[in-house]
Amino acid sequence: MLKFVSLSSGSSGNCYLLSDGTNAILIDAGVSFRSLKRNLMMLGCSLDMIRCVLVTHDHLDHIRHLGSFCKHLKVPVYATETLHRALASHLFTRDWIGPYRHILKEGVAEPVLTGLYDSVEDYPQVNCFEVPHDATQTVGYFIRWHGRSFFLMTDAGRVTEEAVGYASRADAVVIESNYDPAMLFSGPYPHELRMRISRGNGHLSNDECAEAVRRIWHPGLRHIFLCHLSENNNTPSLAFDASSDALRNIPLKGGLTAKDVTNLQALPRSSLSAVYAI
Repeated sequence: MLKFVSLSSGSSGNCYLLSDGTNAILIDAGVSFRSLKRNLMMLGCSLDMIRCVLVTHDHLDHIRHLGSFCKHLKVPVYATETLHRALASHLFTRDWIGPYRHILKEGVAEPVLTGLYDSVEDYPQVNCFEVPHDATQTVGYFIRWHGRSFFLMTDAGRVTEEAVGYASRADAVVIESNYDPAMLFSGPYPHELRMRISRGNGHLSNDECAEAVRRIWHPGLRHIFLCHLSENNNTPSLAFDASSDALRNIPLKGGLTAKDVTNLQALPRSSLSAVYAI
């Protein structure tokens, strides 16, 4: 059984953990090593379980502590060649990442955690795909592991057809629901920052996320986790309600809707989430 937990999901830091109970994959490194260690202890997990780190992009709230992770964990760091070139020169990663550099090719299922299982069929298979965002490069991930499939896309200016294709096959989806448009455009942010967030290369609004939820939902989709909620331009209830309404508008047999059979959660911005079985 796969388990998913968010260690932090917001502009102060992003880090997610996917585990089969023996081995674990981290996605992004936006929390300190001390926080990582403390949270793992709270979860009853050990640092030895972490076998690799996947990187979505090179903004600080996703890689601020990646150098420290490399120093202490000494595990492979997977990213595209473009991202690794950026990480090799980045102040926060350049001194530590070299020995742990592993390249992922976009659109190709790459096995990770090789050698840790008796059968190659048990290796996690990782696909990365490009996501519109104003970093050096941003990718999302589709992971198949022990017969389950997991999708994560954070910091996305819009939802691509490629992303829809992957999410439409996932058992669990982590997707950004960053801002409420009314809060953003009536708030204190300057015009340039509002445009950066909302113009297709920044972040997904609650409405855009809800539309994506409507498009990707399928009978095998059991979990939707809303990530990277803005502290200044969103609330958990606004994000939840937008995607919840989208699910309620998908009718099923017996008078049910997709909302009745889907676990929808807004992830905490800066604290440990519950542990979810995928």
